[in-house]
Amino acid sequence: MSFLGLEGKTYVVFGVANRKSVAWFVADTIAREGGQVVYAVRSEARRQSLAALIPGAEIHVCDVELDDQIARVAGEIVARHPLLHGIVHSIAFANYSDGFKPFHETGRADFLQSVSISCYSLMALANAFKSALDTNASVVTISISTTRMAAENYGYMGPVKAALDSSLCFLAKSFSAFSKVRFNAVCAGLLKTSASAGIPGYVESYLLAEQFTLRKKALSTQEVANAAAFLLSERSSGINAQGIVLDAGMSVNHFDKDVLKRALRP
Repeated sequence: MSFLGLEGKTYVVFGVANRKSVAWFVADTIAREGGQVVYAVRSEARRQSLAALIPGAEIHVCDVELDDQIARVAGEIVARHPLLHGIVHSIAFANYSDGFKPFHETGRADFLQSVSISCYSLMALANAFKSALDTNASVVTISISTTRMAAENYGYMGPVKAALDSSLCFLAKSFSAFSKVRFNAVCAGLLKTSASAGIPGYVESYLLAEQFTLRKKALSTQEVANAAAFLLSERSSGINAQGIVLDAGMSVNHFDKDVLKRALRP
């Protein structure tokens, strides 16, 4: 028996896009620990591509912008799995199709769509699945290491992630009226994923962030998955309404002498 005790338990993972996705690593870690993974992806095309990667996997389609699809997928999954032990929410979207814009020029429709997909979807999914969640179930979302740093190229996704972080507290409090379901986030530093590749100037930010980590090595997606698996397990039973920061020490190292020396070099 593993330390995490995920064997024989069932988890729904939302957000796998490809092998580089955080959700992929989380799902793979759950499976290696003996848990059963049920996948939910955004489109039929995603379902087909994931099915090719994991033959025989149970994969459902759900566009979280649409309430009817959330209700449908919850009904489909609960019909097959009346008791669920956790949900992984690894969903985020920002529309950069028109190119990078200063934050104050963010369009209303783009901002609200990002909130709907990246934040409100967690609330909607938790509500849709609440009757099937084990009383000690765990819901884990993927956030960012800080929403207090105005990274210009991250744009309006920063405030959207701040809303996601705040929602954890309210969901945890709301669910405490009838269960012991926990809501937590893995707040990750910069990662090398296909989603991050779509952020303007991300490569430069990633390389700089790596220099600021205490170990001079960037955070790996597997490290994020390990933290998520821990939060899904009952080993983390005392943690609720929290964001666990994983940044390899970057947040305490802004005045690293080597980085400063290079930055101030004439």
